[in-house]
Amino acid sequence: MTSRVEADREVRGAFLVRTGSSQQSWVDPDDPLRLEFEYVQRIAEALRVTVLRRAADVRLRVVHLGGGGMTLPRWLAAVRPGTAQLVCEPDAELLDEVRRKLPLGRHSGIKVRPVDGRSGIAAMPADYADALIVDAFDGFQVPGSLATTEFFGDVVRVLRPGGVLLMNLADERPFGWSRPCVAGIAGRFRQVVVTAETAVWKGRRYGNFVVVAAHGQLPVPELEAAARQALFGYRACSGPELRRWLGAATAFTDDAPRNSYGPTSGHTWFG
Repeated sequence: MTSRVEADREVRGAFLVRTGSSQQSWVDPDDPLRLEFEYVQRIAEALRVTVLRRAADVRLRVVHLGGGGMTLPRWLAAVRPGTAQLVCEPDAELLDEVRRKLPLGRHSGIKVRPVDGRSGIAAMPADYADALIVDAFDGFQVPGSLATTEFFGDVVRVLRPGGVLLMNLADERPFGWSRPCVAGIAGRFRQVVVTAETAVWKGRRYGNFVVVAAHGQLPVPELEAAARQALFGYRACSGPELRRWLGAATAFTDDAPRNSYGPTSGHTWFG
C-alpha cells in the first residue's frame, strides 16, 4: 500500500504521511517539538528519562527503523543538537516525497538510508547505538522480520552498554501478535516496560503499544507517571504484571515469522 505526504488542512505548514486510512506520521517542520500522536509522545518521554539524561557533552547515536515524515528524528535534533541519527526507510518513493516537501536541515545530523530495518541492523557494527527505535510498518503491518527473537538478538549486539530499545507495535485483544513479539523482547532484555491506552489493554479497540527495553535499570516510576498523565489515559505494565500478561506466549523465530495484524477494515488509526 502506497504512503503519501499530504498537507494538514487544519495546521498551516504541517504535513501528514498517510497510508490508506492510517495516518502514519504528523510533522510540522517549523515546530519539530510538537508531537501530535500519543504513541510518539510516549517514545519521546522514554528517550527523555533514559539516554537524553546523559551528559550534554556526550554525543549520542540513535538509529530509527522506519522513517515516515522523520517526526522523531527532527524532534531529537531539536532537543539534543549534535545527536548522530541514522534512519532506515525502505520506501524510496516516500523518501523522495519527504525530501521534496519537507526537507531536513543541512546540519541536522540525520542520515537516511533506503534500506529495510533488518538489513540495516545486520550491517551495523557492535556497540553502535545508544537507542534503537523501531517504528516500521509495511502498510498496516509490522514486518514479521522485525519481531523475531533473532532480530532482537541482533538489536542487543548493536546497542551500546546502557542502550535502550523502543518499539511501536499495534494489536487488539486477544493480543495474539503482540504477546509473542514482546516475549521475544523479554527473552533478550533484562527489563521491559509496555505502555498502551487503557482502552487497548481492556480490549475495547485496536491500538498502539510502546515497548521500552534495556539491560540496565529503567526508570519505571517515571514511565508509569508519564503514562497516567497522558491525555487519553495510558497505563504502563512491567515486572510480574507484564509476565502475567505474556502468559505462555512463545517468541516468533526466523523460521516462522509473522506480520502483525492490521486494524479492522475502515478503522482510522494513528500509527
